[in-house]
Amino acid sequence: MKWKTEDGGWSPYLAGALVGLLAIASVLATTQWLGKTSYLGASTTFVRAAGLFEKTVAADHVMANEYFTKTKVRIDWQFMLVVGIVLGALISSATDKSFRLESVPPTWEKRFGPSIGKRAAGAFVGGVIAMVGARLADGCPSGHGLSGMMQLSLSSFVALAMFFGAGVWVAHIVYGRGKS
Repeated sequence: MKWKTEDGGWSPYLAGALVGLLAIASVLATTQWLGKTSYLGASTTFVRAAGLFEKTVAADHVMANEYFTKTKVRIDWQFMLVVGIVLGALISSATDKSFRLESVPPTWEKRFGPSIGKRAAGAFVGGVIAMVGARLADGCPSGHGLSGMMQLSLSSFVALAMFFGAGVWVAHIVYGRGKS
């Protein structure tokens, strides 16, 4: 097995095996060490981060919010997991030398032009839509895709099919049919 692809990226087999090991480790860590009943996921962290930010401006509103009284606004293991995902992606891209700062990716620029503002607005709206979808599905693609599928959860199979189906549909609308 090759450790790297021809373009210098990580082997998908190696990356898949490492994700599998991470899934096993995360189940052990969350259920055995932390005594939790839920597995790996990240979408709640973004809501908590919004609550932490809002707490600095309107603490009374956060304290009175029914959702935040149930889902505590705090930095916990899941919050640190999201920080680790960002750092892990940075380290991964640095080690395979694919890291680069882009304000407007080439695919976006080809379709919509070089406007940084338009790209930022598109990213923001897309992020909001993705977060609303993750909250409606009671979990994000990583939670359903890694944890839910690992448990053979029917709802995760359905959610993941919907995530991918919607993603393909939106990509087709936004970018159009590719030239062969």
